[in-house]
Amino acid sequence: MNFSTLAISADLLNQPYMILLPLALILLVGKGMSLLMAKIKIPEVIGYLLGGLIIGLIYFIPSDYQFVLTPYTEEGINYIAKIGVVLILFSAGLETNLKSIKSQGKAAIVITSLGVIAPLSLGTLAAWMFRVFGNMDPSILQTFADKGIQPAFSDIYYGVILTATSVSITVATLKEIGKLNTPAGTAIVAAAIIDDVIGIILLSIVISLSGNAETVAPWVIPTGEGALGVFFLILEMIAFFAISVGIGILIHRFTNYAGNRWPHHRRITIVSLGFCFLWAFLAEIFHIADITGAYIAGLMMANTSAAHYIDHRADTTSQVIFTPVFFASVSFKMYQAFGAGSSTGSNFSLTPMFIVFGLVWIVAGLAGKVIGAGAGALMTGFKGKQALGIGVGMMCRAEVVIVTAQTGVDAGLVSPAIIPFTLGLILASSFITPILLRIIFKDKPTNGTPEEVTEAKPEATESVAAPAEAK
Repeated sequence: MNFSTLAISADLLNQPYMILLPLALILLVGKGMSLLMAKIKIPEVIGYLLGGLIIGLIYFIPSDYQFVLTPYTEEGINYIAKIGVVLILFSAGLETNLKSIKSQGKAAIVITSLGVIAPLSLGTLAAWMFRVFGNMDPSILQTFADKGIQPAFSDIYYGVILTATSVSITVATLKEIGKLNTPAGTAIVAAAIIDDVIGIILLSIVISLSGNAETVAPWVIPTGEGALGVFFLILEMIAFFAISVGIGILIHRFTNYAGNRWPHHRRITIVSLGFCFLWAFLAEIFHIADITGAYIAGLMMANTSAAHYIDHRADTTSQVIFTPVFFASVSFKMYQAFGAGSSTGSNFSLTPMFIVFGLVWIVAGLAGKVIGAGAGALMTGFKGKQALGIGVGMMCRAEVVIVTAQTGVDAGLVSPAIIPFTLGLILASSFITPILLRIIFKDKPTNGTPEEVTEAKPEATESVAAPAEAK
């Protein structure tokens, strides 16, 4: 049999409808895996990532004989994934409860600060040591030299990835054992909120200072070079946040008014999403990551009468297509990191030394949160077991760490080979955190039975349930 006749023509591969097949596989396989993960009490995002890994096996079919993951379809998937990551951060901003931060005040700030500093320092130190003494990824050093990037920014960014916290599993566990509304439980929730804000800001600062941020329109607001360039860069970032505060007050009031005046109207969601995309775009012009702009847009509308409704509709829009595609695209990049991608294969390789670094990096991420947040809890009056519980509760990671890691990969600051270890960090923390919390807080509930405990963040689906939606 002449296998050359089976090769697929280039004209067929570039037809617009070709993207429909990979999208179908991403949604069907990803959702199936996420449902399976939910059955065994693992975050559903792991299911989407595993679904992407399963679909990514197609990469091992010679490119001449497969028409699912091609340069054309990969480009379309990446566009959809960009919308997905923006919506994820927009939703995170909407769900931020500023009242929780105020209720804990000093304790939450100290816990968060040390909970960021410790993993940031350990991650940076590990990356520096393995780069200098272990030569873990020689190819990326050449890339830095070609682009004029200081390797130190890469070391720091490996630490920045570890600063992210996601306490959804922690909250569910604390609720189940009746500890959510205790001082320790409230401190964990409040600290996690501040943690997200600090992490997103750090992400933007490191990428911007590295000089490798891809701005949408760099000619609009130039920064210059050297120390003067850094000064103007910081000045621009301050200006963006100042403008965001001013506009945010108006947006907050308008959203609150709209929620009362036109409850459950789709126009509120449409306008909100439009503003989210606008602010994400403007953030890039100010040399700030677009996901930071999306998060700030969500913050502007948080704690308003329409916030839960907007979050519910935005999350529904994201979850039905954009979020699964984003996580699948992350999994695809794992294959591309090893040279299996059909269009964007990476020059980086997974060396034995990088594998060792990745394992050390995971341990640094787990230990950093326990040590840092636990020490912060001790400093603010929490006693032994409570402080340890807070440290463990802050250890859990989920989608935010993936978003942060992928942003660093896209900016060229870290190797794509870190993505598999990011998944390993999520899996390890997702399994370990609930087990340790149950051991630490094994005494009887102190704030009522689990049924009496209220959620830290009300479910959007309960807030916006309505028989019909106005247009």
